Amino acid sequence: MAGIRSVISTLTDNGEEIMGPEVLLWHYPNNDIINGSLLTVESNHFCVLKSRGAILQVYETGQYPVQTPDRPIFGSIQQDFYGGQSPWQYEALYINRAKLILKTSGMALSREMAEMVYSVDYYIHIETREAAVRLVQHMPYRGHALTIQEVNSYAGPVIEQAVNQLVQITPLESVNEKIHDLSQIVFQHLQQFLATYGISLDTVKVLVFPRDERMKALISLKAFGLSELDAVRYYTAMLMAERGIVSAPNMAIGQPFSINGVQPMTSTDRYTLTPPVANQATR
Repeated sequence: MAGIRSVISTLTDNGEEIMGPEVLLWHYPNNDIINGSLLTVESNHFCVLKSRGAILQVYETGQYPVQTPDRPIFGSIQQDFYGGQSPWQYEALYINRAKLILKTSGMALSREMAEMVYSVDYYIHIETREAAVRLVQHMPYRGHALTIQEVNSYAGPVIEQAVNQLVQITPLESVNEKIHDLSQIVFQHLQQFLATYGISLDTVKVLVFPRDERMKALISLKAFGLSELDAVRYYTAMLMAERGIVSAPNMAIGQPFSINGVQPMTSTDRYTLTPPVANQATR
């Protein structure tokens, strides 16, 4: 109601904080910000005050009264209907300054066209008042909040391109040897992209592994120094052991299976001898 000094903050009526770790920007949803209202800004927030689409001020920690700009922005019609205060004359957008973690995943192809799954964790934050202004000006949002999931939808294609840039030219079993280089490439591409929106990138963690579980197991066995043939043999032996097949150890060492020291044998005559020729009819 016009004339009542209201307090604008990110706290709900029961004192809960609205801007949790999943919210980067929150637009105060009510239209009761008027001249003289008090803007409360928490220690880990920025507050951007707008009027009719124009940015008036950016506030840091503290409590500030809303002041009418030097140039009048409302006329006689607004004076008549709203008593000098029009709805949505002011808008308050709160920016989360805390370090937030985002996670994305996808699929890339190795040099052999094998499917590789990647997982990327990265940390972001809004560092300065100027960065907060860039976020408000360049990052679109729907409703009254900009979540980290929405930011992630923008950054996802950039991460995918950066990961494929290295993975596609690297042999399957050598991808993990390039994790450091891959993390650097993703960091550079992502930092350049996010800077457009005023978002600072802190750290990036990249993990890449084969999508096929059998291929993952074979690569793990080769890491112990086994040859490709031995890796396949040991992998087969593990599957046999899971099913309770007693000859699994013999598969692992590549030896035939025997019972009580006697190797089961069978005659091969039926496979090697020439089958008898049917009697020809006598003339």
